[in-house]
Amino acid sequence: MTVVLAIFVQNILPIFVLISLGFGLSRQFPVDINTLTKFNFYLFVPSFTFVNLYQTAMGVDSLKALAIAFLILIANLALGWLLARLRHLSSGMAIAFQNSIAYYNSGNIGIPLITLVYSTGALSMGGRNPYLDVALATQVMVLLVQNLSINTLGFFTAGSANRHWRDSLRSIFRMPTVYTVPLALLLKLVPLDLTQTPIWVVLTYLKNALVPIALLTLGVQLARTQKLHRITGDAWLATVSRLLLGPVLVFGLIHVFGLSGVVAQTLFISTAVPTAVNSALIAVECKNHPDFAAQVVMITTVSSALTLIAVIYAAQILFPV
Repeated sequence: MTVVLAIFVQNILPIFVLISLGFGLSRQFPVDINTLTKFNFYLFVPSFTFVNLYQTAMGVDSLKALAIAFLILIANLALGWLLARLRHLSSGMAIAFQNSIAYYNSGNIGIPLITLVYSTGALSMGGRNPYLDVALATQVMVLLVQNLSINTLGFFTAGSANRHWRDSLRSIFRMPTVYTVPLALLLKLVPLDLTQTPIWVVLTYLKNALVPIALLTLGVQLARTQKLHRITGDAWLATVSRLLLGPVLVFGLIHVFGLSGVVAQTLFISTAVPTAVNSALIAVECKNHPDFAAQVVMITTVSSALTLIAVIYAAQILFPV
């Protein structure tokens, strides 16, 4: 019961408070959501990605985690495509549906959740867990794949629903995250400690702003959503696929790659987090079914308060340390 309460109070409740603040402010004041999304895509997301990638040491297990994160992305995209075809969704709706399954909240929820379970949660060992650094390094690999793909492929597919593919392609190369990843990897090889320079303070401030601003933006979008009270069957299907089928898919990949222990636990838990807030922000930016995208983010976030507890418990049994 203590673990359940800790997960809810320390991870789930703050998320809903921030979403509610954005929702309430948008109902009282004329908040410009397009400006908020641009702050996210051009400042906060690239800074978040750069800081986490620059600080993460990459070993063999990290590279395996990177490969699995990429393969689970492909598997989820394929699952979304198949379900969209079976549901006979329009092209734009099919893309929004696919994105809601493939892209998950590996940063806003994934990193603090992994930190919790390996420090004060179900998988902690009292005090600072010696496996916490390994777990966080694994989660950053997942975050890398998710952030890079959603800000390139996710943006391209969402944009192609309403505009020419050339325009969608151009929009990708205007996204700073495309350049952030290779820059961070390159600077890791340079004999200069960026953490001791003034620019690191700026990057840290921007990185820390991602979670609150992204969640406030989601609250603003939910306030603008006209059909939030009428949740569609497609939204429920996307929710089940994201929260339950994700861990099932990664379970097979973990065994194929021969991973075990804390790395396997982290990958298993991280694929059960809710749909990425950025998928709703992209839907707003590209004007591709933003109401549906906001619905799925909200439903998966609420539902994950229960499903994550089950997944964390299962991780202990399936991949003992």
